[in-house]
This record gives sequence, structure tokens and C-alpha cells, in this order.
Amino acid sequence: MKPQYTVKKFTLADGREISIETGRLAKQADGSVVVRMGDAMILATVVSKKEAGEGVDFLPLSVDYQEKFAAAGKIPGGFLKRESRLSDYEVLICRLVDRALRPLFPSTYHADTQVMISLISADPEVMPDALAALAASAALAVSDIPFDGPISEARVIKLGDEFLVNPTPAQMAEASLDLIVAGSADNIMMVEGESKEVSEEDMLEGIKVAHEAIKIQCQAQVELAAEVGATVKREFDHEPSDAELEAKIRAHCYDACYEIAKKGSANKTERSEGFDAIKESFLATYTEEEQEELNSFLVKKYFHDVQKDAVRNCVLDTKKRLDGRDLDQIRPIWSEVDCLPSAHGSAIFTRGETQSLTTVTLGSKMDEQMIDGAMISGYNKFILHYNFPGFSTGEVRPNRGPGRREVGHGNLAMRALKPMIPTDDNPYTIRIVSDILESNGSSSMATVCAGALALMDAGIKIKSPVSGIAMGMISDSTTGRYAVLSDILGDEDHLGDMDFKVTGTEKGITACQMDIKIDGLSYDVLKEALSQANRGRLHILNEMKKTISEPREEMKENAPRLVQLVIERDMIGAVIGPGGKIIQEIQRESGATVNIEETDKGGLVSVFAADKGALDNALSRIKAIVQVPEVGEIYEGKVKAIMPFGAFVEVLPGKDGLLHISEIKWDRVDNVEDVLEVGEEIKVKLIEIDKKTGKYRLSRKVLLPKPERKEKAD
Repeated sequence: MKPQYTVKKFTLADGREISIETGRLAKQADGSVVVRMGDAMILATVVSKKEAGEGVDFLPLSVDYQEKFAAAGKIPGGFLKRESRLSDYEVLICRLVDRALRPLFPSTYHADTQVMISLISADPEVMPDALAALAASAALAVSDIPFDGPISEARVIKLGDEFLVNPTPAQMAEASLDLIVAGSADNIMMVEGESKEVSEEDMLEGIKVAHEAIKIQCQAQVELAAEVGATVKREFDHEPSDAELEAKIRAHCYDACYEIAKKGSANKTERSEGFDAIKESFLATYTEEEQEELNSFLVKKYFHDVQKDAVRNCVLDTKKRLDGRDLDQIRPIWSEVDCLPSAHGSAIFTRGETQSLTTVTLGSKMDEQMIDGAMISGYNKFILHYNFPGFSTGEVRPNRGPGRREVGHGNLAMRALKPMIPTDDNPYTIRIVSDILESNGSSSMATVCAGALALMDAGIKIKSPVSGIAMGMISDSTTGRYAVLSDILGDEDHLGDMDFKVTGTEKGITACQMDIKIDGLSYDVLKEALSQANRGRLHILNEMKKTISEPREEMKENAPRLVQLVIERDMIGAVIGPGGKIIQEIQRESGATVNIEETDKGGLVSVFAADKGALDNALSRIKAIVQVPEVGEIYEGKVKAIMPFGAFVEVLPGKDGLLHISEIKWDRVDNVEDVLEVGEEIKVKLIEIDKKTGKYRLSRKVLLPKPERKEKAD
């Protein structure tokens, strides 16, 4: 029997329709929905355990997003021909959804919760990443899992002077601003995007436009939940409590924590040791037997809460930071370029206790990254990788490859720098690698700064240097007090209400990433944060310019050279040769790498070599092949064959002309072999190109002195 199911529909401002369906697929999950826009369909399911694990004091939430190849009518590449580990693109969408959902689960809810989102039908005109959070939130809305939503996400772009919601890929390609904004009906939760040096005003307007669309999507989920009777959520008791213990910890520790915060030590380790000593002094008020009876979970939790309150109140009271800085003060900066002699470009950027060692490596088209996804296929020639080893924070941690955090931070830095990479005159594949050597606040922004310095050191003609800054905020909803913090520490990120990363040039913003942990952040406060971030960005840029202010005129001696030239389409085969014979010979004998691809303008030939001599050798051979002989030009030719009526001479690679016996010399020649031999190099002049056959007529004698005519004897 066909199942009964419920569908809720709403329209975007441009009239396109989105539907949310529940009750037909995946009914054993706690909640499941299918979101559809055009032919794009996303299945989202959510399952949560009834009880929390023992000693768990956080929400074990996992979010997975996967695009099924069958959804786009494709078969995966590779040997296994099946979907495997999530791609970086899919991981980034997981992070977008996770960051939007996580803050709205009850703080005391600690049960394992899994959200799974799958693209099951694709539409080339619909970008599914803007629908993933809507699907995930709707699945929670129709379940009995406690969740203070609903929420949704919307993509907004600026195309010309117009802001568009959930645009097509073609529209996105021409946009000056591309944001994904997450929020509830009342508040903005998360923002992430990139732009082409837009103003802070455009950024704010884009967020506002997205929020209006989010309100409609949230209302549709509320109505859907009511229709299916999912308004009552399960009861839970995942966190023990002890009011007496909490009061004792607050009475003993609050003032001491406040004093450490007020002291303003710039050393992270010193502050950490000071807070640990306060906790130990509290435990020392108990005997060893009494300490064993204490609930260590609650001691840790309550002390953390007291420390958080003390630090936050100290900042609001004194307008000073944990490390003694003013609210808008940037930590000391030093940087250096050309620090690694063998790298094509390198830089160290240090801001306070955060340090990035970044390299730039230049490659050819053969080094491009191949992208094989359900929705996105092609090649990427600008790559940025971010590494965060344990020693950067003084920890022992196994190196298991990049996690989701590393992928996300690297992507943010990549989006910040990419608009400044020249597109027309940059033939290189560029790989940037940021190794974080120290970390205490915003290593992704250090990566942006170090990346810009390393690009300039490598001689890449970036349009403008880029810097980045992480902004924070501490607020008190009961009094209305708040403090916007520039260049936040790791502790300020953890204890604060906002993490807002902004990157840009002197002209405007190139990328942003914002996570808000509180309700009710006004646009006025957001505007203030953007303005303060602008001042901080410019300060950091000025410090960077003291090290290097513009790209080097020349690349390093050890950097490879890559030259491109466009040839006529009908000359591609001549350069490649039968079975690739000619191009392989050029590469083998010159030592350069040669790649040819057909474009709208003709054949694009890329010649790549680490040695200038090899590059010049290959270029000269290719130019000789594609060069068109011109009447009147003199050529250094090679005799290829001798005939009774003359000789065939190769004037350019693959281009032979006839040197008639009468054109060999001024004197009469009876036998060509008496004058020329095969393989001999001679100078000849092109005297005619046959209009019908295109054959070349050569002359040697016109280049020789004409003998004087002997006068006849009387």
C-alpha cells in the first residue's frame, strides 16, 4: 500500500518552488525529509540515542553530507567505481550544516546524534549546498529530538546591483559577492562566503537579504511539524547537578579567576597554570577521601563555568583583555620571506603566539588537481593546504591526516587569496601549503597573511596583498553590555560569543566566516565588528608591507619557467606529430614538458621547464614548426633528398621546398650530386609559393655573387 506522506511548499522571491516532504522515505529514522527544488532532491535523516554516554559533557553530533553520483547520472571514477570517503567539497558542506545546527541543541543534551544528508537527484541549475541545512533542520523538526530550531541556510549573491537568493551556477560565476547565511527566524547563526573586494555595507545587505529568505523557510518547517504532530519533544536528563558544589566552587574560585584575567598576562601557559592552580587550591580544601567522593565531571564543569563568567565580566568591566591588550589592539607582528632557499616562494608570519610557515610551489598543467564529483568535475590550478600538527599547541597528537577543521581552515584561506590570483597571465598551477608552528588564535588568518607574502616572494603578480583578522565578542544579555575584540586569542574564541573572520585588501573584503553562539546579535553590533575588523586588517597589511609590499619582478632562479603561446588550430597536429612523435622528440631532446590543448582561440601550447635553456630550446623548435615560410625570407635549410631535376630542402621543420637545378648556382649544373649532398646545410631564399599547390620554390644562386660576364674577343 502506498504510504501516506505530508508535503509543505513555499516559493522564493523569484517564484521558484521548494517542497519539504516527510513520511514516505526512511521512516525508521527519528526524523527524515526530502527537500526538492527543481529536479534537485535531498534526503536528510536524523537519529539520536535516548541516553547519553557515561561522563559525556558535550553533544556528540556528527553531520555527513554526500552527493550520490547516480543523482547526476554519472559513474564514479577510480578502480572501485563507488562512492568512497567524502571529498573536501562534501566535508565543507558538512561543516556548514554542523555549525548552523550545533548551537541550537540544548546545552545539557549529550546523546549521540547523527545527521545524514544525501543528494539523491541533481539539477544542474540548483546548487544543493544551499538546501542541505534546510533538509537537516526539517528532519529534526519532524522528530522528537530536542532542538531549539528550526533553522535554515540561504545562499545570496550580488550580481551587478541586485541581490539574488539561491542563484544558478551561471549567475554565481559572475557575482561579486557569494555568501551562505544560516539562521533561525529571529537570529543569524553563521555566515561564510567570498567576494571580490566588496564593502562592509554590501556584506551586511547580503546577510539581511538572506535572513528574509530564511524566515520563510523556518516558518514552513514550523507548519510541517505541526501537521505531522511533532511538536512535543522527548524528555531527557543527561547531566547531573549539585547546587551546593557549584556554589562552593563559585565562592572559592570566582574572585581568583577574575584577578588572573585582570592581571593580563600575555603568556598563554602562565595563564593556564594560574587557572589550574586555583582549581587545585579548591580541591585542597577537601581531604583525599573527600576528593575521591567528589564528582570530577561536575567539578570540571562548574570550574569552567566560573572561569568563563569571571573572564567575560572582567573584559566587560575593565575593557581589557586576558593578555592585557585593549579591545581593538593587534598583537605584535613579525614576518619574513625567502626563508626556505629551495622553495619557489616562502614566508613566516607570526602574530602573538600564532605562527605560520607557508610555501608556494609552481607547477604546470600536468600538476592541476582533478575534481571528480557528482555535481562538480574539472581541474583546479590553485590549491591551498593547511596543516595543524599537535606541537603547535604543545600537545601530543597522532598525525592522521587532515581533519574537517583543517579542510575548513584551508578552504577559507584559499577563498581569501583566490580573487587576487591573476587569471589571464598566470599559466602556473599554484600550490600553497601552510604549516602552523604555533597556535593561539586564528591560525587560518595567519595562513592568509603568510600565503600573500609567499605569493609575492614567488613573483606571482597578485592584484593586491591580502590580510585577515579574527574578531570576537563578549556580551551580557541582562545588562546589554558588549565588547568587540580584535585579533582574538584561543581562550577568547572559546569563552566568547562570536568568532568572525574577515579577510581583504585595502579596497574591500575577499572572504569571511562567522559563527555566533548567542541569540539576538543586532546588525548595529555586526556593523561595528566589521568596521573594527577593517581597521585591524589595514594595520596588519601595513605590517606585512614592511617585509614585502609587492610581487618580485622576477621569480627565483630555482623556480620553473612556464611560457604559453597560441598556434593556429590546423598546426596542432604538426606539433604533436604522427603518434605524438614530434612532441615526444621535443620533450626528450630539450628536457622541457610540453602540453597542447585546443581552445576557442586555437591551440594553446604550454612549455614548462626548470632550466631556461631547456625552455628556449623547446620554444624555438615549436615556433619553427608553426612558422609559416614567407616569400623573400632567407632560411638555413637542410638537403633532404636529391633528384635529377634538383633537391628538396627543409627550410622549416616539416616544410620542404624545391631547389631546382637551375637555381643551385649561376653556372650550369649538369649533376646535382656534384654540388650538393643529402644532410648538407645550405642557405636558400624562398622566391615563390605556388598559388594552386602551395609548394615552395627556393633559390640558392640569388645568395651567391653573380659572376661577371666575360666580354667577347674581337
